[in-house]
Amino acid sequence: MRTVDLSPLYRSFIGFDHLAQLMDNASRNAKQSSFPPYNIELLGEDKYQITMAVAGFVESELQIETEKNTLTVKGLKEAKSVDGERTFIHQGIAERNFEHKFQLGDHVKVRGASLENGLLNIALEREIPEADKPRTIAINGAKQELLKSA
Repeated sequence: MRTVDLSPLYRSFIGFDHLAQLMDNASRNAKQSSFPPYNIELLGEDKYQITMAVAGFVESELQIETEKNTLTVKGLKEAKSVDGERTFIHQGIAERNFEHKFQLGDHVKVRGASLENGLLNIALEREIPEADKPRTIAINGAKQELLKSA
């Protein structure tokens, strides 16, 4: 896979550094492990759900954090005692630590998480602030305001 140098974007475009940073983060996240498998679903116009298959993990071994626009999900298996060591003939359920990062869009918030039947469900929702929502501008009203101020 090719690596793309995005540093010219930082020099050439003023105010677009956020876009370059997102692309840079996406290229780094592409190198992540695919474990554990996950789905991303669109549940409604502004509602999403990430479902991760975390068989063998309990709630105390999972950690979910958000920082800026990054959602990080970690699974840390507790150390097993040597005394009661089990002997596997076949071990198909992976019990290894993992860390997976997701880049969230602007105004996407984590609403909650649940663990059921080995599946970790993380609910996400996009909440656009009133100031960022589209608004209608009256053409005649704007002309009258301009004439009053002149």
